[in-house]
Amino acid sequence: MTASYRQPGVVLTDRRFTVPLDHYRPEGETIELYAREVVANDKAHQDLPWLLYLQGGPGFGADRSVGRPGWLGRALKEYRVLLLDQRGTGHSTPANRQTLPLRGGPAEQAGYLTHFRADSIVRDCEVIRAELSPGKPWTVLGQSFGGFCATSYLSLAPEGLATAVLTGGLPSLDAHADDVYRAAFPRIERKVTAHYARYPQDAERARRIADHLLHQDVVLSNGYRFTVEAFQSLGIVLGTGDGTHRLHYLLENAFVRTPQGHTLSDAFLEQAQAMLSYARHPLYALIHESIYGQDARPTAWSAERVRAEFPQFDAAKALAGDEPLLFTGESIHPWMFDCDPALRPLRETADLLAARTNWTPLYDPARLAANEVPVVAAVYHDDMYVDTAHSLRTARTIRGLRTWITDEFEHDGIRTGGSRVLDRLLALVRGEA
Repeated sequence: MTASYRQPGVVLTDRRFTVPLDHYRPEGETIELYAREVVANDKAHQDLPWLLYLQGGPGFGADRSVGRPGWLGRALKEYRVLLLDQRGTGHSTPANRQTLPLRGGPAEQAGYLTHFRADSIVRDCEVIRAELSPGKPWTVLGQSFGGFCATSYLSLAPEGLATAVLTGGLPSLDAHADDVYRAAFPRIERKVTAHYARYPQDAERARRIADHLLHQDVVLSNGYRFTVEAFQSLGIVLGTGDGTHRLHYLLENAFVRTPQGHTLSDAFLEQAQAMLSYARHPLYALIHESIYGQDARPTAWSAERVRAEFPQFDAAKALAGDEPLLFTGESIHPWMFDCDPALRPLRETADLLAARTNWTPLYDPARLAANEVPVVAAVYHDDMYVDTAHSLRTARTIRGLRTWITDEFEHDGIRTGGSRVLDRLLALVRGEA
């Protein structure tokens, strides 16, 4: 049963679908998926082609926008848009500390979560397409991890695609998680250096906060243990268009004077808590490294191991000398499952996923080399989240793929650039630019 309603300029329809948990066992257990259809109100009764939007992540539900902002407004000029909550996110059979115990213990939970990667998401999309657009391929717009999924789509079911548009999401086809993070930490350091060049006063502020956290036990109001490593992880915002400014505003009022002396302010701690908590997207932490698993090698807490190869990120060593405190970026570490109450009950499940050794391939290089689907990818010049060199190497292996390499935007260019970015990419894929 569907329900339709209106927002300014658009008609929305809630849609639900039933798909197999394991697409290799279609007769087995099923799960429910949710997606929101969006169409311009003046085109609601027209037979429009579909555009499927695949959100970044993993572990994030589709955007909950109002009306037709940014890229969505551009898409609605010619498409009926489907905003999919990928399995385990949003309203699509959510996977979190509250629901996963329904599966059983950690071993059962880990086994269940092996079905939440890009290959399963692509097969979900094909089930949905058969219902909404039978016999007709559709356009996919994949942002970040959504681009990883789109690349899997080109590998597993290219017959389902009329066009593929990727933004900040062209993955390496064969890099192990270790390769991904060895490339990532130098990029993160560049972003932190650029932040301190823009806001030099933040270097001393960050050192002062880190020193406080090294010598004090700080627990946030939700029970999160606010360690110096957790503070460093706030640097994840530096990969977004406005991230450097957001970090600066966070740091500028970190301390407040009290009768007992200076301490971290409630306002700072409340903002930090909102940025640190995985309560809204725990699947991101649980399966993040598994999106790079494609062979018999375990990911084995890759980011934590590789970070040890870059001692400049050690806060205690930085504070002992005159080195700047380095923030970190998009990486998941075992200590997060000790600090965050939303993740704490899932630590053993995460350990089992990190130890898994039989990951299946997500991409088919031979099929990509013979690709016939029009495809274009925005590659951001110094993307903090997805390595530019990895993306360009993959671009050369996908037949017919056209790239738009730009330093005008950061990784979230589809959000900050909106209609301009999508307009450029659609023109490029159609040979108009």
